[in-house]
Amino acid sequence: MGKRIVLALGGNALGENLKEQMQAVKNTVSAIADLVAAGHEVVIVHGNGPQVGMINLAMEEAYKTTAKMGHIPMTVCVAMSQGYIGYDLQNALREELLDRGIGKPVSTIITQTLVDGNDPAFKDPNKPIGSFYTEAEAEKMTADGVAMMEDAGRGWRRVVASPKPIGIVECDTVLALLKAGHIPIAAGGGGIPVRQDSGNHLKGMPAVVDKDFASAKLAEILDADMLVILTAVEKVAIRFGKPDEKWLDELTVADAEKYMAEGHFAKGSMLPKVQAAVRFVSSKPGRKSLITMLSKAKEGIEGKTGTVVR
Repeated sequence: MGKRIVLALGGNALGENLKEQMQAVKNTVSAIADLVAAGHEVVIVHGNGPQVGMINLAMEEAYKTTAKMGHIPMTVCVAMSQGYIGYDLQNALREELLDRGIGKPVSTIITQTLVDGNDPAFKDPNKPIGSFYTEAEAEKMTADGVAMMEDAGRGWRRVVASPKPIGIVECDTVLALLKAGHIPIAAGGGGIPVRQDSGNHLKGMPAVVDKDFASAKLAEILDADMLVILTAVEKVAIRFGKPDEKWLDELTVADAEKYMAEGHFAKGSMLPKVQAAVRFVSSKPGRKSLITMLSKAKEGIEGKTGTVVR
């Protein structure tokens, strides 16, 4: 029986720039097509770190040099990244599937992720993004409502919050596409962070949502069988890089929480992946998460490799 799988692509699946991305997606879609050919329903979520940084940098340079150019919010930059990454992914995957005789449509959905406006993360925006500014430039941006922070003596940078997702606005669209036999690309870069404002209005928030947490939330809402988080290593390890390093075939929620408390997983890399995997597994009995590398995704889903979180 095929599974309903939410697939969270790591940054190594997309490259660091446009040229690298166009090459990287060719390898990426081959692995995804293997899952589709095996009969699985697949929803694709991707990161956007280098891409949204590039877009934000271009917008900031335009803001500095063009009198009529207003400040472009992070929400718009995330939307732009969803469009241009999705464009490459959907075309490459469509071509790969057709070459295999599989006629499944692939569509990118510009996706908004609902966050809580009272999330503690908004009181402490500390994720630096974009280029460096002088103090005078930073003061001007602060006056425009942009949070700025001095960064280790190198200048001032824009900082944003990283709140946890509480919903996916376009989840019904994703589900409708799945039921129609399509392959959706959704919640790219963690989704465009929005909060519920007065009435039916959704207000964009100056933030970025971790794509692994957004993937876990989307998988939960879609009642997926499995969340697959793809990264640069085949399995999760404890005591990583040390002589007594140990690679893990399986993690229970209890063990994962113990290892996290002991500091085994790096904050900027493996920790959010393990946290997201635990969140999804804990949302309903019987759900599983898999953490592995892209080239091993099919084998991991078959139970042959990777780290399974139960």
